[in-house]
Amino acid sequence: MNAIKFFAIHIFLLLFLGCGGLDGKKTRLFDIKLSGTKFHQNESIAVSIKNKDNITINSVSYFVDGKELVETDGKIILDVPRLGNKILIAKVRYNDTFVDLTKKIRVLAPNTPEIYTYEIVNEFPHDIKAYTQGLEFHAGILYESTGRKGQSSLRKVDFKTGRVLQQVDLDKTYFGEGLTVLDGKIYQLTWQARTGFVYDLKDLKKLDNFQYGESKEGWGLANDGEKLFKSDGTEKIWFLNPDTMVEEGYLETVTNKSVFSQANELEFVDGKLYANVYQKESMMIINASSGAIEGVVNFGGLKAKVTQHDGLDVLNGVAYHPERKTFFVTGKNWDKLFEVTLVKKQ
Repeated sequence: MNAIKFFAIHIFLLLFLGCGGLDGKKTRLFDIKLSGTKFHQNESIAVSIKNKDNITINSVSYFVDGKELVETDGKIILDVPRLGNKILIAKVRYNDTFVDLTKKIRVLAPNTPEIYTYEIVNEFPHDIKAYTQGLEFHAGILYESTGRKGQSSLRKVDFKTGRVLQQVDLDKTYFGEGLTVLDGKIYQLTWQARTGFVYDLKDLKKLDNFQYGESKEGWGLANDGEKLFKSDGTEKIWFLNPDTMVEEGYLETVTNKSVFSQANELEFVDGKLYANVYQKESMMIINASSGAIEGVVNFGGLKAKVTQHDGLDVLNGVAYHPERKTFFVTGKNWDKLFEVTLVKKQ
């Protein structure tokens, strides 16, 4: 290689690498100063820029999720619509240039979750062999998804008698999970196969398959009349477009103290997501816009009211009956379906 060619390549590399190096140097000039990393929604927090070289700063703008948070007297208000793990961005302008600084923060719910218990209104028979994963009412009929490989199914059920009116069995390679009904279609998840199914509501004929995007697994499913909500065993509940089944964002479930995972079977009612807590006799009441866990329902004692047997498993399955204005809950291999009302503890 001749000297001129070597010199040209060397200069090119210096210029190419220098761009990244310059950006890195710029970010090292400043830092975002906060009093901590955990805050609450709508909390006013002190924020400033650590100026390591005493450079004249022209302006600073702060953003979370693309929304500008106006600084007043050295404070910003965390008016953040969706809670959870966030990136606070500070756009610093100085000397006719600018740099973006970032800081990881966690925005938590503003209030402690309220505690609920339950009152049993009715008890109905339920198939003791049904490993319940999804439950939802539509036009007075109960639709149920069951799990375990070789036992997974989609069912249409008479809730008063427990009789299965119609059933579609999944291939033995699939482990059935949550379901929901929207616009004449039934959507059903599977657990770890990263595959879901779409059926015709009238005859349960399979119409299509769909694949998961970034979500980890298939757990619970619900809808608000426009989009689907999908839990995946993490702190995230994903928004799915029912026409394309593309994941179009997510919310994170949080209390006033921490981010919380384990939302399982889902039901949407009046702006809230009711979610069974995996492996627990409890249910979360989640704000479907912000992710704040606003309530916790203690279903302790309910499992003791069903037939005790070797295959008995945990509470799972929640469905709201809009005409009766009550919730129906059951569990995996429970022989009873309970109609309940929720009672806030004083």
